Amino acid sequence: MQMALTLARQGEGRTSPNPAVGAVIVRDERVVGRGFHTWARVRHAEIEALAEAGEAARGATLYINLEPCSHRGRTGPCADALIEAGIARVVAAMQDPNPEVSGRGFERLRSAGIEVEMAGEFEIQAELLNEPFAHSMRTGRPLVTMKSAMTLDGKIAARPGEAGWITSEKAREHAQKLRHASDAILTGIGTVLADDPMLTDRTGLERSRPLLRIVLDSNLRIPLDSRLVESAHDDLLIFTTAAADAERSDALQKRGIGVLPCDGSFDSVLQFLAHAKYRSLLIEAGAGINASALNAGIVDKVFFYYAPKILGGLESLPAVGGKGRALNDAVPLERIAIHRIDPDEFAVEGYVHRNH
Repeated sequence: MQMALTLARQGEGRTSPNPAVGAVIVRDERVVGRGFHTWARVRHAEIEALAEAGEAARGATLYINLEPCSHRGRTGPCADALIEAGIARVVAAMQDPNPEVSGRGFERLRSAGIEVEMAGEFEIQAELLNEPFAHSMRTGRPLVTMKSAMTLDGKIAARPGEAGWITSEKAREHAQKLRHASDAILTGIGTVLADDPMLTDRTGLERSRPLLRIVLDSNLRIPLDSRLVESAHDDLLIFTTAAADAERSDALQKRGIGVLPCDGSFDSVLQFLAHAKYRSLLIEAGAGINASALNAGIVDKVFFYYAPKILGGLESLPAVGGKGRALNDAVPLERIAIHRIDPDEFAVEGYVHRNH
C-alpha cells in the first residue's frame, strides 16, 4: 500500500480534476504490475497496472489508495476491468468520496466474488493525498487555502513605498509547491498594483491544465501593461462589478482575458470554479482580501511562511487586515503542522475549525 501511495504522488498536479491514484498488483508475494494515473496518459492506475501484469493478474491482489471506479467517464469502469482480468482480492485505503462511485465500486467487485479489504491504517495518508478532490466531492466547492509570507510579528509588507521579499528564495521555492498542487490562484487588485506579480507555477513540473490566475478587480484598474496581462494565455480571469468600464473590459477580452461581472462576494468565484471542476484555490493576496475571505468563511486551511525578522510599526501591513476580531471571536485553527525550512525559516499549516 505504501508503494501504491508513492506511485499516486507522482500524479500530483497532473490529474485534476481527477484524483491521484496508484495501483500495485501482487501475486505470490511478488509485484507483477504497477501504475499511476495522470490526465495526459488518460488510462487509470488500475489499467496501467493490469497492462504491466498481463496474465499474472489472474488470482492476484491489487493494492490501491482509492476505491476503483464503477462509472464511465473518459474511460470505462475500472471495477469491470479488474473483474475481467481475474483479480482475486482488492485492498484499498479509502472509499471514493465521489457520489457517482462511493461504495459502488466495492459492491461490484464483491458481487463478482472478489474479496475486498479496507486498509484503514493508510486512510489518513490517502485522504491527505487527494484532499482537494475529497473536499470538492463532499462540499461541492473547491478547497480554499490562504497562503502568506510574513515576519515573526506577522507583517507581510513594510510601510507604503517600500518593496522587497520577506522570505528567502528557499522558502519561496517551497511555496511554489503549493501553487503546483493548486488548480487556481487568487489575488486582489491592490496586490497587482503594488507588486506587479505573475502568479505562475514556476516548478517546471507537468500539470493537467494551466494554473488559473484570478484577480478581484471591482473597477478594472488592472494595467494593460502589467505582467499578468502581458503573460495571459487563456489562464487569466478577472472578476469585476457593474461599475467597471465597458471599453476597458472589451480591451482586456480582446487579449484573451476572461472578464466576469459578479456581486462583489466570493460566492461567484467559488461557484465558477466548482462548475468548471477546479478542485483547489490558493489565495495569495494582501491584508484586505485575506480579512474578507476569513470573514466570509470560505478559507479551509492556512499556510503561513515565517521569516526570522521583526518589522514592527503601525504602518507596516499585517497578514490579515480589517477591523480585527474580539478574542472570543478569533478564527480557530486545528491540526497544526510545522514545516521547517533550513536554516531559520518555517511554515505553519493549519485547518480552520468548523463548528459543524
